[in-house]
Amino acid sequence: MAEQQPPADGRDETPEERADRLWTDLLQEVRVAQTGAQIMFGFLLTVVFTERFTTLHGFDRALYVGVVTLGAIATGTLMAPVSYHRLLAGRHIKPRMVAAAARMVSLGVVLLGLNVGAALLLLLKVAGLTWGAWVIAGAVLAWFAVCWVLVPVVLLRRSGPRRR
Repeated sequence: MAEQQPPADGRDETPEERADRLWTDLLQEVRVAQTGAQIMFGFLLTVVFTERFTTLHGFDRALYVGVVTLGAIATGTLMAPVSYHRLLAGRHIKPRMVAAAARMVSLGVVLLGLNVGAALLLLLKVAGLTWGAWVIAGAVLAWFAVCWVLVPVVLLRRSGPRRR
């Protein structure tokens, strides 16, 4: 009988054990992103009830509507894995569920980043900045792209080919 080689990643786990581990990791990531999305969305909902809101017109009011809508979509997208789990638990498809939920969380993080950038733009415009609001919001979105995409891609490329 041939001796089995350990997996290249150093883990000795079944596909189901791997899915369980990845699911736990994914839930930890969602907790961080979801909390931020929910707090920001809740704050944005209160803005409409302030006196200052009545002074918003034209583009700024449309931007507010867009920011709130984007916040709702980001929050819902980040909450999707909960629904996935409720509907799919016990169906023996956890590896596929984890993959689908991971894609949804990635989309939710992108939406959350756009939401933060748009909310910052609105806030800075209302605070009196004009072109500077666009520059600062754009710089923040660029920073998110560096931190959330560029750095991980660089780390991935430096780690060499993917091991299976």
